[in-house]
Amino acid sequence: MAELFLVAGLGNPGAEYQQTRHNAGFMVLDELIRRHGADCKAWQNLGEYAKVCLPGKDVLFAKPLTYMNESGRMVSSLARFFKVPASHMLVCFDDVSLDMGHIRMRASGSAGGQRGMKNIIELMGTQNIARLRVGIGPKPARFDMADFVLSRFSRADMDVLTPALSKAADAVESWLANGLEKTMSRFNG
Repeated sequence: MAELFLVAGLGNPGAEYQQTRHNAGFMVLDELIRRHGADCKAWQNLGEYAKVCLPGKDVLFAKPLTYMNESGRMVSSLARFFKVPASHMLVCFDDVSLDMGHIRMRASGSAGGQRGMKNIIELMGTQNIARLRVGIGPKPARFDMADFVLSRFSRADMDVLTPALSKAADAVESWLANGLEKTMSRFNG
């Protein structure tokens, strides 16, 4: 029987949030879903997910549609129902402390101010959840943090971000195929 893994991408639902900085996690998941030709299904009015079968592994790609701060409701519900342990989970989200286009994978740790990740940690009851952060920074001094993360990417930003999203999707696939240590060594450099 194949092992089951869960990869969640965080963001905010609705057309008004498309292409905003806070939706970088959604954008990584969209790339993965596109690559694998997966179809999404609704999950308990909390989000949508797609199941993909890879050699020796089944993967659930999850997009919580509860707004960022309540992402854990969908992620923890899906993990409990399908009995996915925290060690088989990866969460993708934006990070203002990383420069635009950079990605960073970590095995565990605090939420680092990312409220969606904070909610997942609280509802899963552990910080031992791998995460892939996608750089959206730096924040210009003139911007309030909330205004900045909810602002849309410029064309110049997208020129930098688009290859980074592809690289982030490559990192997720590497994590699934090769594990965390090899993936961090390859993509965190």
